Amino acid sequence: MFIGACKGPVNQSVHKTTYLFIGSYTSGKPALGIYVYTIDSAGALTKVSNTQNIANPSYVILSPDGAHLYACTETRMHNAGSISAFSFDSISGQLSFINKQPTDGENPVYITENKTSQWLISANYTGGSVSVFPVNPDGSLQPHIRVIQYSGSSINEDRQDSAHIHSVVFSPNEDYLFAPDLGADKIRILTFYPMTTSDLKAITSTDFETTPGSGPRHITFHPNGRYAYCNEELSGTVSAYTCINGKLTAIQRTASYAGNQEEYHCADIHVSPDGRFLYSSNREEEHSITIFSIDTTTGLLTLVGRQSSLGIHPRNFVIDPTGRFLLVANQFSNNIFVFKRDAPTGLLTYTGNHINIPNPSCLQIRTYAK
Repeated sequence: MFIGACKGPVNQSVHKTTYLFIGSYTSGKPALGIYVYTIDSAGALTKVSNTQNIANPSYVILSPDGAHLYACTETRMHNAGSISAFSFDSISGQLSFINKQPTDGENPVYITENKTSQWLISANYTGGSVSVFPVNPDGSLQPHIRVIQYSGSSINEDRQDSAHIHSVVFSPNEDYLFAPDLGADKIRILTFYPMTTSDLKAITSTDFETTPGSGPRHITFHPNGRYAYCNEELSGTVSAYTCINGKLTAIQRTASYAGNQEEYHCADIHVSPDGRFLYSSNREEEHSITIFSIDTTTGLLTLVGRQSSLGIHPRNFVIDPTGRFLLVANQFSNNIFVFKRDAPTGLLTYTGNHINIPNPSCLQIRTYAK
């Protein structure tokens, strides 16, 4: 008698690949521009692909589903600048150019996309404006439907002669958009109506005025949605806020730099995935990452330590989805260093892994299941 094999649940393990996406400056000339690497469980980086003939893709983001990448292109050039759209094949690791649209706002430096991938928004630093683009189902960009122009100045005559929008970040529930204005010492707050053509409406009465001369740059939210943190480029500080219904209330302001210096250049800021630590990068003399612990009950920060970026000018950094690694892009020393993040303490340790990339300016990371 033939006895068939017993049928049980099939153990099909899901293979996952974590990709690192790197934007860079290309000295204003068409070049490789955007690089794609994989990162393994030890933090080692392996190159997979790169784009061709793209100029100054200084800031990049991934769509919520990871199928598309968008880049600020032609930044710091004589023309106003543009946003370029790419599709991403997570099997081959290849980016394919789709199209690009002008921002009509000079020097785009930051972009964000809403969760439903209907709208993409750019912060135009030199132009002091915000541009709003509809996104097609295939990931391509339509021409912008609106450019919101700001004005204003502050006490630093060299850096704050006019409005300079440095980032655009949605609140966790996406009913507000926050746009730090380095030039006017304000955090601009806009409402967001994703289902209408009048998608953004500025609410000037709720713009938050920061300390004169502080120069707010990047803002990030705690995973619980109750707290926001903004680094201030010109004063070398980090401010903590509560955020309720789009209204910011300042609760703390603390130094990101270890010592006093003539000029400060804070750059990037992120909360760890577990919500327990905040990291802020400092360029110029210190070239470091400052580490704060977060009191999740109050939102207040406590200094834990500082880690050298091991390079020059840490413009941007990223924490991997697991929270195990923090990667730093040192723009002026042309390298990216991988640090292991200790979950209990938040402290960073160099893994021994790094790569050399010309003028890296932005990092994004995502894990794909295959």
